[in-house]
Amino acid sequence: MRKAAKQIAVCAGILILFCVMCRLVFYREYTVYAAVNPREQEALLNGRMRMELDSPDTLHAEQPEIGDGFVRIRIRPQKAGKADILLTDGGDSGLLLSVKVDRFHTVLDLSGGGFSGDSAVLIAVSVFWLLIGAIMLWHFSRARGPAFYSYLTIYYAGFSLFSLCTGLTLTQVTLSHLLHPQTFPMYSAYRAVNGAGMRFMMLTMPLMAVFAFAMAVSNIVLLKHEHPSPRNTLGLVCALVLLAGEALGMYLSFRNFSGSEWEGRLRDTAQNVYATVFVYFECMLVGSAVCAGLAARRQPAADRDCIIILGCWFRPDGTLPPLLRDRADLAVAFWQRQKRETGREALLIPAGGQGPDEPMPEAEAIRRYLLQQGIPDHAICVEDRSRTTLENMKNAAQIIQRVCPGGKTAFSTTNYHVFRGGLCANQAGLPAEGMGSRAVWWFWPNAFMRECAGLLAYRWKPELALMALMIVFFGVLSMVL
Repeated sequence: MRKAAKQIAVCAGILILFCVMCRLVFYREYTVYAAVNPREQEALLNGRMRMELDSPDTLHAEQPEIGDGFVRIRIRPQKAGKADILLTDGGDSGLLLSVKVDRFHTVLDLSGGGFSGDSAVLIAVSVFWLLIGAIMLWHFSRARGPAFYSYLTIYYAGFSLFSLCTGLTLTQVTLSHLLHPQTFPMYSAYRAVNGAGMRFMMLTMPLMAVFAFAMAVSNIVLLKHEHPSPRNTLGLVCALVLLAGEALGMYLSFRNFSGSEWEGRLRDTAQNVYATVFVYFECMLVGSAVCAGLAARRQPAADRDCIIILGCWFRPDGTLPPLLRDRADLAVAFWQRQKRETGREALLIPAGGQGPDEPMPEAEAIRRYLLQQGIPDHAICVEDRSRTTLENMKNAAQIIQRVCPGGKTAFSTTNYHVFRGGLCANQAGLPAEGMGSRAVWWFWPNAFMRECAGLLAYRWKPELALMALMIVFFGVLSMVL
C-alpha cells in the first residue's frame, strides 16, 4: 500500500506542477461568458449596447464577442481588486458581470464560478482519478501467489472501479466545460463533481439490481433445501438492503427541492454522505466478489510439500456430506496428480476440531475418508484442535514448521471460501495457495455473503475509520463547493 500511496503522491505532485505551469504560462488572460436573450443579442449586434467598467485600473476588458445566445469578454488583470462589467443600452435593462482579481493576478469569475486556469485544474483532477484507477489495477494485477490473499487486493479491485468511474465522469465534465464554456460554466462543473458519489450509485444501479435479484432467488431456493435460520437468510437480507439503498438514493437524487442556498448545501451534504457510505460498501462488495471469483479459479503448481484440508460440519455417523467430501476429493486428486507427474508425495493435513454436536474431530473424519481413498497413513497428519479457519491455519503452520520447515503449502476448501482461507493463512504467517471445490449454485451466493461479512468483521475498526474519513472529506466538499 505504501508503494501505491507514493505513486499516487508523485502523480499528484506532477499534476499540481502542471496546473502551476499552465497558470503562469498560458493564463495571463481570462474569458468571461454570459448568456443573453434574443433582444440583448440583437442590441449588441446593432451596437446599441455599450460596455461600462467601474474599475478600469483593476483589469482591461476587450470589446464583447457575440455568439449564438451568449457573449464573451476577454479580460486581462492589472491589479488586485473587484470590478463590475456592465453591458447596457442606457435603459433599465442590462447585463452585469462581476469579477475579482487577487494579489497573484488570478481572476475569479463571481458570476460563473470560474477562475484563471480552471480548465487546467479540471484536466488535472480528471487525469488524477484515472491514474489512481490505473495504479490500483496495476497493483491488483501484480498480486500473485500467497500475496493475492490480502485486504489490499480487495481495496485495489473495488476502489479501482470507483476511481475509474469517477475519472470518466470528471472527463465528461471537463470536456463539456472545454467545448461549451458558455453553457457549462464552472458552477455546473462544481455540481457535477459534488455529485460524483451519487452518480456512481446511479451508474452501478443496474448491476446491483441484478446482483440483488440473483441473491434473493438463490436464498429462497436455499431455504427450501435447508432449515430457516438467521445465517441462511443473510443473502435475502443483503438483497433487500441493496434494493432499498438504491431506491433511497434515487429518491434523494430526483426529489424536488426549494429553499435557501444554505439549505441546499445541507441537502447536498446529506446526499454526499449517504452516497459515500453506500458506495464504500458497494466497492467492498465488488472487490470481495472479484477476489473471491479469481481465487476460486486458481490452481497451485504441482510442487507442494503440504496440503491442508479445511474441515466443516459432517454427519453424526462420521460420513462426509457433499461439501466436505468435495474438499477432500479435490485434495486427493491434486495429491495423486502431483505424485504421478513429479513423484513428489505431499503431506495431507486434515484440519478441524470437534464441535458440540459432532462425534469426533472434523480432522479425524477427513482422515478416515482419505484412508478409504487409498492415501497411505504416513502421508496424513491431522490438526484436530482448531475451531475457526484462522486457528486451522495457525495450528497447521506449527505442524508444517515441525515436519517440513519451509515447505510449499496448498489448502483445499470450497470455492467461496478460498480467498478468506488464504487471508487467514497470511495472518497465521503461512504462505499458502488455495484451490476450491464447487458448491451448488443456490448455496454459493448466500455463502459468499457470509464470507464478505467475515472479511469485514476481521477489520471492522479500520473499516469504520476509513469510512469516517471519507464521510468527512465528501461532507466538507459538499459544503465548500
